[in-house]
Amino acid sequence: MNKTEYIVDAFGVSQRSIELVCEAEKAVTDKFRELEETAEINQLKVMRAFSDNRVSERHFMPTTGYGYDDDGRDTLDKIYAQVFGAEDALVRHNWVNGSHTLSTMLYAVLRPGDTLLAVTGKPYDTLEEVIGIAGEDGNGSLKDFGIAYKQIDLIDGEVDFDGVEKALKSKKIRAVMIQRSKGYGWRPTYSAEKIGEIVKFVKGISPDTLCIVDNCYGEFADTKEPTDFGADLIAGSLIKNPGGGLAPTGGYIAGKKNLIELCSYRMTCVGIGRECGATLDFNRQAYQGLFMAPHTVLQALKAATLCASVFSMLGYETDPLPDGGRHDIIQSVKFGDKDKMIAFIQGIQKGAPVDSFVVPEPWDMPGYQDQVIMAAGAFVQGASIELSADAPLREPYIAYMQGGLTYESAKLGITVAADNVLKLNN
Repeated sequence: MNKTEYIVDAFGVSQRSIELVCEAEKAVTDKFRELEETAEINQLKVMRAFSDNRVSERHFMPTTGYGYDDDGRDTLDKIYAQVFGAEDALVRHNWVNGSHTLSTMLYAVLRPGDTLLAVTGKPYDTLEEVIGIAGEDGNGSLKDFGIAYKQIDLIDGEVDFDGVEKALKSKKIRAVMIQRSKGYGWRPTYSAEKIGEIVKFVKGISPDTLCIVDNCYGEFADTKEPTDFGADLIAGSLIKNPGGGLAPTGGYIAGKKNLIELCSYRMTCVGIGRECGATLDFNRQAYQGLFMAPHTVLQALKAATLCASVFSMLGYETDPLPDGGRHDIIQSVKFGDKDKMIAFIQGIQKGAPVDSFVVPEPWDMPGYQDQVIMAAGAFVQGASIELSADAPLREPYIAYMQGGLTYESAKLGITVAADNVLKLNN
């Protein structure tokens, strides 16, 4: 039995879908080589940081209680800072997801009377209640603490620099927020270099304004990070790119040393900051996850590229395009049809290693303003670096796929998803 016969027999996929995916794969082989070059550079960066910081078995030892003198924890902070081109960093298992980590960063640097300016449009859905533009009053949002919020919408997917300049000149802005990935929007993901251009523009008008970046999904997609280009703070989740599929939880913040200290005070309490915090058995997974991250991100980027190629061939709009620039692991497919979008996501679930028998349905997911359908057959619950896909149930019915610990397994998920959609077309 050959590979095609096995897939047809084992997964019930039509030979037509398999042939489509093979054709789509051949069309992006040059793009794969480009992604592999980026991954190799990032792997070398990680290796250099491990070597410079003399990583050894002792850094993996657990601590309990207060966690004083946890050399593994403190050295991991230094490694992240070096890899991300930052003065300092915090890497902790205490953060439950990216939104929690970003929330810590915002509360750390903003004070009553300050203004937060979002220059890449509305932030990701789960930050709306943190900021106070959704949810009930009195819930502890930034708005409740007297922190104002302004937003500059994008123009055709690009930053409205005239609008940003006007806002910076009209009122003192404490912090500008930049979201690297598209979230649940339809716009380009910004490269680290592009974010650097935004930072330079802001600092040229208002040098004291902080530039903070939601870096989720973007780590290791480029050979540099936003902190390499002057961002004051960046934050992300370890169950996305930098955890390499091995970190079971956690997040990181990297940036200017004085601001990292403020973040550490918000993380624990003022006066204690980063000095406390037992790591339990987390260190080994965090170190090994970071070591694996450039390779794992490569698998996800190749999977996203294949997905774009397959669904472009089927006539759907994709972002990025198959040969387009890739600055995060997210692939968007615009279906314009609710049933086809749901079929795609259910196909991704069927091609996952965990809970492949589950059929996802839309539900009222906490932190989101619309019903969401999510495929998430992962070893680590909610890990976006593993093959997953999700979408809000709103027009124009765009699905967002990301992850894939191995390209081969992600390819299967994409094949099943394409087969599901093709069955509806018929």
